[in-house]
Amino acid sequence: MTRILISGASIAGPALAFWLHRSGHDVTVVEKNDSIRPGGQAVDFKGATHMQVLREMGILDELRQYDIRDEDAAIVDEHGRTIGVAPGGFGSGELNVPRDTIATVLYERTKDDVDYRFGDRISRMVDDGEGVTVTFRSGSVERFDLVVGADGVHSGVRRLVWGPEEQFVEHRGHHYVLADLDLGDDDVVYSQPGMTVMLGGSKAPTFIVVAADRFPGARDDVDEQKRQIAGALREGRWRIPEIVDRFADARSFYTDSISRVTVGRWSRGRVVLLGDSAWGNALSGYGTGLALVAAYVLAGELRLADGDVATALAEYEARYRPYTAASHKVNAGALLAPRTMRGIRLRNLFFRAASIASPLMRLLDLPAKGLDLRRYEGAGSPVRR
Repeated sequence: MTRILISGASIAGPALAFWLHRSGHDVTVVEKNDSIRPGGQAVDFKGATHMQVLREMGILDELRQYDIRDEDAAIVDEHGRTIGVAPGGFGSGELNVPRDTIATVLYERTKDDVDYRFGDRISRMVDDGEGVTVTFRSGSVERFDLVVGADGVHSGVRRLVWGPEEQFVEHRGHHYVLADLDLGDDDVVYSQPGMTVMLGGSKAPTFIVVAADRFPGARDDVDEQKRQIAGALREGRWRIPEIVDRFADARSFYTDSISRVTVGRWSRGRVVLLGDSAWGNALSGYGTGLALVAAYVLAGELRLADGDVATALAEYEARYRPYTAASHKVNAGALLAPRTMRGIRLRNLFFRAASIASPLMRLLDLPAKGLDLRRYEGAGSPVRR
């Protein structure tokens, strides 16, 4: 039995924990938050590989109960007049489920078999080639055979082993906000140069994209994040002033830059990166599905390697890296919140064409539906060679 530590309890971490426990490993998951983080937009799954992985995990039918069907949204001008339509199928998948719902389902499926440690994080690691000695912020020191950084774009594991975040994270010129607010039941999109607001009715949080330089760090200060976003939206028209005033009442509020992560190699010694910590998807719509399948691949390669960690990590990267390339090609911020009126008009024309021509919509799904991966006998066999 191999002892494995995973940093991050969002989606990639618990998904990997599921497969590793099935293969007989002793798994610990450490998460800096005190519980599963609430809120977040609906994330989507599409294509046979995504569906089959969920089915093999035994959670597909359960997640279908929480499926959110995206409706067409009216595009309005600053006076509230409808000037176009954003198709509900744009960027969505065959299954769309709130992020915190998926995270909770994965946690519930693994909590009795996996040692979850909330409210803690890794502060130091020493890899001697035979294992990794980990010091936690809580003060405990423990030994693991492998450490996995599934802790997102701002990965603490990557910082400790690879170096400062600035070396690997490219800010794409936009920030996004997810705020759980009561703003009516209609699906509405409003844009002006450099900012877009999407109201998801009662089904989804308010989603805001704003063009802005990288804000000074406020990772653990939600009040400061609200002030920063309010400042970036100060020229907002339509209902934007009202929405900013409602930030104080948001049931949940999350903001981050739209960024792209590029890491030369995903592993060093007995430490490996998974999900956004390795290839940060910049809101391209492929991130959750990519992370879910990557967890299956990493666990499968570890099982096949039978203790040869170096071979397993090399195979995991060689087999999976090509599928992450698509996530770097989409600049979601520039598409969702163009900086000029001309850009907004072109985007609206694209939406109109997409709503009329279903083949154009299907082109957006090709990276997810093109996954064709190795079969891992005995650990569930969700994908074919």
